Formats: sequence, C-alpha cells, structure tokens
Amino acid sequence: MIVPLMLLTLVQRPASPQAGDTAEGRPCVVVIDSVGGRTQQVVVRQGETNIFAGGGVLAHCRETGSTLSADSVAWFAGIGRFDMIGQRHQVHIRDSALTLDATNAAYFLHQERLEAHRNVVAVNRVTGSVLNGPNLTYYRVVKGIRDTLEMYASGRPTIDYRSSPPPDSAEPYVVVADRVRFKGNDRMWGGGKVTIDRSDVAARGDSMQLDQVAGFGVLMGKPRVEGKGAHPYTLVGTRIELGLEAREIRSVKALGQGVATGTDWRLTADTIHLTLERRKLQHAFAWGRGDSTGRARAVSSLNTIDADSLALDTPDEVLTEARAFRHAFSTSKKDSSKSADVDWIAGDSLTAHWTQVTDSAGATKSELQQIVARGAARSLSHSAGAKDSAATGPVIDYSRGQVIDIALKANKIDRIVVSGRADGVHLEPAPPKPAPADSTAKKPAKP
Repeated sequence: MIVPLMLLTLVQRPASPQAGDTAEGRPCVVVIDSVGGRTQQVVVRQGETNIFAGGGVLAHCRETGSTLSADSVAWFAGIGRFDMIGQRHQVHIRDSALTLDATNAAYFLHQERLEAHRNVVAVNRVTGSVLNGPNLTYYRVVKGIRDTLEMYASGRPTIDYRSSPPPDSAEPYVVVADRVRFKGNDRMWGGGKVTIDRSDVAARGDSMQLDQVAGFGVLMGKPRVEGKGAHPYTLVGTRIELGLEAREIRSVKALGQGVATGTDWRLTADTIHLTLERRKLQHAFAWGRGDSTGRARAVSSLNTIDADSLALDTPDEVLTEARAFRHAFSTSKKDSSKSADVDWIAGDSLTAHWTQVTDSAGATKSELQQIVARGAARSLSHSAGAKDSAATGPVIDYSRGQVIDIALKANKIDRIVVSGRADGVHLEPAPPKPAPADSTAKKPAKP
C-alpha cells in the first residue's frame, strides 16, 4: 500500500514563519511521503498516536531540503522520537549540512538530535570531511535551540578530515580516536589513542584539539609528530602545538622536555619550535628555562652545541647553519671513535656552518665547514703538526679573543683566526728521547 503524499504529519506544531532550510534554523516537522508496505497507527491516549510503517519509507522535514529513507519507521508521539530501521538497505538521511548512512537511526524532534548506529558514514557537506564508525550523535542547528551544529562519535571512528568537498582533490588528514567531538565545521576534539596521518606527516597522542578558525592544534599525552619526507624528523614533548594555515601544518612546537631528531642532528630543549613550508622542515628553534637543566643542545655525529637558545636552518630538511646564544659551548671530535682528543670552542654566541658532501658510497651528509665564536671567545684544538706521530701526539692550541674563527676541511682544522685582544698558548709535542744504550753489550777491547 502506498500512502499518499502528506498523508502523515508526525509533529502537530505550527511551522516557523521563517523560510529556508535546516541550516537556517527551521525545526524538523517529519512528513511521510510514501510507504511501500503496511502502515499501522496505535492510539496510546487521546491526542497521542504512535505510527509504524514498513516496506520502504520515504519522508522529509516539512519546508526544508532534508530527506529521510528507511526500510521501516516507528513514530513515538509521547517522546517525539522517530526511529528509522534499515533491514535490506541502509538508512539514508540528507540534510543541508550533513549526509548520513547507517543501519539504524533515531531522531528526537524535541531536541533536534539524531542518533545513528552501525556502519555509520557521515559526510560534512561544507568541508567534505567523512566519518566512518559504529555510531554518531548529530545536533542540528535550530533557532532557539542551538546556533552551531555539533557531532559526537565513539567506538574509535575514522575521519577523513578535509578542507572542502569534491571535486577538491586535496589530500585529507586521516584521524582515528577512541572518541571525537565536532563543533561547527572547523573545530574538532579527539580522545584516547589519537592518530593523525597523511603522506607527509604522522602525529600521535592521547588527546588532540584542532581549531581551523584560530589556526591552532594541540596534542597531549605523550605526543609525537613525525615528518615523512626524504629527510624525516620526529618531535616529542610534554605538549605539542600545531600551527595551521589553510589546513596545512605550518609549525610544530614541543612544550616541556622537547626532543627533535633529524637525519643529521638531534635537538633537546625545554621548548622546541619547528617551522614548515611545502610540507618540509625549514627551521628549528630551541630554548630552555634559563637554568642549567633547561639549556638547549644540538648534537650531530661529531659535533655538539650547548646554549641558552639555539636556531637551526634546515632548508628542505637539510642542516646548513646553527646559531647559539648566551653561554654558547661547542665540542667536536675528529671521528666517531672514542678519541680523547676533543676540540671545543665557547663564547657569548656561536655560529656554525655545514656543507653537503658525498661519501664513497654515494650518500650525501652534512659536514661542519666553519664555526665562529663571538664575545669572550675561547677555544682548545688539537691539530697535526710536522712532528705529529703516534708517539708524540698532536699540536695543542688554546686561544682567547673577542672573535675566534675556525675553518675545517674533512672534519679537521684547516686554520684558526683570533681577533680582538688575542692571546693563547701553543704547545708542540716534545721530540722523542733517544733510546738508552744497551748495558749488556760487550765493550770493545783496549788497544
């Protein structure tokens, strides 16, 4: 039996004089358009009639563009609840703000709340974001009830977080969490083992927040961010903040116990701030709390720099320059072995330059080329002298001055220039002592 259009109106209340769709705040007055099977009406009490229909039901919200379809429906007038059940086919709901498919759904008209369960697929029609999960609760925008849509989901849903609907082909962030909450089209919260993945980045944490309007994101609970470029990097800390612009991550900041690791370096500090462009790391900044325990430190295979604050230039994820400020101190080794000969240089500030070299295996790596100390500069270096050998040891130079400029080649000191009230000590190894005479040798006979 096909029920004629507008035969059943499930909520007897006057329609709002305001014209427009659900996005403009019109309450949903459900009207059943057609029923492909049997319909039953049960009078509970005077003025309260429950309605049951099956065999394929089509309905809509009166004077809006919202449509509903299900295999069967049930209307409970006393509580204002409209149940939709999908047996052979999914429940389909089309709203101006959302499209939703699920096995079962219930609409609570007094609260303008929709609850969907099993095999839920919800699409935000403004942003194009897609949620897949076991359940979803959706709060519509209705004048006098709420002015911003809200959604809640649990059971570890998966969200393709997009900036605009198709045909926009921009790659989405894939967000997975134990539970999520959305408010409006630009704010999102997640809790319980949160993961955020895209081809260029992976982020982890126990909870997260994204606010596209403010261009701000937060990861808490052992957070971790990994860059997946040709030169990958990782960042961990007590709290990680994300700077967002047009849905792209422009900066990543670790607050508290920050550790950043790149291909050629490792950076530790209380606060570490990474900036990105074209999805690649470009700069790293680090600073401490101002005490001895919170200093910033950058470590490579052969070099270490300590200071109150550090700035690293890493264009397209390749280390080229490091600048250290206040109580700066750097050490260098000749090679990766545990040699006792460690060079160091200190000053109020340090500037180090790296260059890219190719080793015998064809791999490219960063090699320290120059380091400059300014302001009460001091340095201690070991270099090979003319008499240098395993028996005598290297030449040792201790220098002081206003500026010390050290140039290196193949990780060895090539020259040292000291300027500004320069002084120091130059020590060369003593020549080897002659071998003592053999006292057991037979003395020649007297003539």
